[in-house]
Amino acid sequence: MKTAALITGASSGIGYELAKLFAQNGHNLVLVARNQSKLQKLADELEEKFGIWLKIFPKDLSLLASPDEVYAELAQDSIQIDILVNNAGFQEYGPFFETDLNKELQMIQVNLTSLTQLTKLFLPGMLEQGHGKIMNVGSTGSFAPGPLNAVYCATNAYVLSFSEAIAEELDGTGVTVTALCPGATRTDFIAKAGMEDVNLFQGQIMDARTVAEVGYRALMKGKRVAVPGVGNQVTTLAPRFLPRRLVTRASKNLMSRA
Repeated sequence: MKTAALITGASSGIGYELAKLFAQNGHNLVLVARNQSKLQKLADELEEKFGIWLKIFPKDLSLLASPDEVYAELAQDSIQIDILVNNAGFQEYGPFFETDLNKELQMIQVNLTSLTQLTKLFLPGMLEQGHGKIMNVGSTGSFAPGPLNAVYCATNAYVLSFSEAIAEELDGTGVTVTALCPGATRTDFIAKAGMEDVNLFQGQIMDARTVAEVGYRALMKGKRVAVPGVGNQVTTLAPRFLPRRLVTRASKNLMSRA
């Protein structure tokens, strides 16, 4: 029997590549994103190519009701989710005293609150059946404060802490939790945030497919934390050994415009 995976933020970037990987490996899919036309195009492509069952939800996860609506409709149709991938997220770049508060509150809702809601809703079913997998997507910003990226990095710090905590709670239950923490990745996420000229994104950066492959393998193995790329892994170790002020200053330099 095929497992069903729910992926948020599935219409582009890492979520899009994850959807293709799951389909390629024979999983049925529930895809959630705001852009209905992109979701439908992806759904048609994956159904035709891989012969899987697929359902789409064009939902805005910055709205409080959206996670409940997704869960309620799936429950009504008796669809059990075996794998939950909380990938949806966005960014508001710049000094905190200049950034848009409404966008930041929406970011908190998407990156943090909806992720928590969806996990709370679908976890009991996984526990009842004795198996399941959850992947929460943070970033290398999960490991250190991010000046010029303050709210985004703070939400990602929550993702890592939350994921590791519940992973320990669930040890031995058959349900695993993985935090995927990529560094700079080549997606339209950069352009949407107006960050094309930020130092972090200059030079060679990872592509979304490579990040998705690392995340998928880690999830299947039940790893608790996955950081794609040796350079990114080294970056995440720095906060453990360097003075906090130095780490914050280095983060600011990375996030400054080139």
